[in-house]
Amino acid sequence: MMQGRTVSRRRAVLRIDLGILAVIGVLLIAALGAGGLSLYQQIYSPSAFVQRYLDLLATGRAADALRVPGVSVDLALNGDAEIDAAASEALLRTSALGSLTDYGITAEKQKDGVHKVTASYLAGGAHGTSTYSVVQDGWIGVVPNWRFERSPLAEIELTVRGADVFAVNGFELDRRQVSAHGADAKPLDPLHLLVFTPGVYSVTVDTAISATPGVRVLADTALASTPVEVQAQPTEKFIGIVQQKVEEFLANCATQEVLLPTACPFGLEVQNRIADGTLPKWSIAQQPHVAVEPDGAQWRIPTTEAVAHIDVKIKSVFDGSVHDVSEDVPFQVDGTISILPDGSAQIRVGSPDADTDTETDSDTDTE
Repeated sequence: MMQGRTVSRRRAVLRIDLGILAVIGVLLIAALGAGGLSLYQQIYSPSAFVQRYLDLLATGRAADALRVPGVSVDLALNGDAEIDAAASEALLRTSALGSLTDYGITAEKQKDGVHKVTASYLAGGAHGTSTYSVVQDGWIGVVPNWRFERSPLAEIELTVRGADVFAVNGFELDRRQVSAHGADAKPLDPLHLLVFTPGVYSVTVDTAISATPGVRVLADTALASTPVEVQAQPTEKFIGIVQQKVEEFLANCATQEVLLPTACPFGLEVQNRIADGTLPKWSIAQQPHVAVEPDGAQWRIPTTEAVAHIDVKIKSVFDGSVHDVSEDVPFQVDGTISILPDGSAQIRVGSPDADTDTETDSDTDTE
């Protein structure tokens, strides 16, 4: 009898032990599953794939970001892209990257095998969000491999007025280096520049001729083109050079001992004639206060007032009397300025379409 009770107790203990082991097994399996899911989310998921791409941009590893599957694509074969197939890759480098901080994945949705991964970030001080399309690209052992279905590159369609040399995020460029037309690039032809998304790109001009505090653009949409226009303004140094050259031009006009100096914006018409043995003497009584304004791809001198002075003896054709003329002669000055390929400025005083052509060329080194 005692033996039967002992056996029953042993069986009860065994059932309890087996139950405990079963619970432990379930918990272990659950833990392994949770750990595996966490590992997948952190390392092997589409979100983790996009996170690693953002990590590369944030740490300035542009070359490594370009090697991420799906980033570099043949734009000529990508028919749904807005960007130019011949866009320059000059800005796809570390020295042209802006800051990227406070970034992270905020959402992931899947449809028909395409994962839409959304990230938020702070790019150059600007808050933004971007959504990337990610698809599976085979397997690495037992875990999936991923690639961007649509490249995360975008394009800045940049027009810089008043300068051939400019900088993007401090990286200096010359339009002739990045234009598809090379040395034949026209000043107002847009420049097509590939950029990473996300990223803030600041375009600035700082030359001896022109400058601008900069224009910033946030690139946040894959394979999208963003038009950007930058109007450079003349520097004080440049305006000073133009003022000097205009004054030199007028001073040269004043050396002509005639009533109507050739190719000059001032003169005096009289009904009589200059007295025998005398010549007119010109001087500039009031120099023009020259300004410089943008004019398309070049510059112009807007119309400004000035005053010349003439001293001359005039003989009357009626009675032969001679009288002295000392007179201020108001006149106007305008002009055009062209920047030559070598960086010098060609200053032309007078409008080509004016009734009286008063132009002169002055090649001025502004470097």
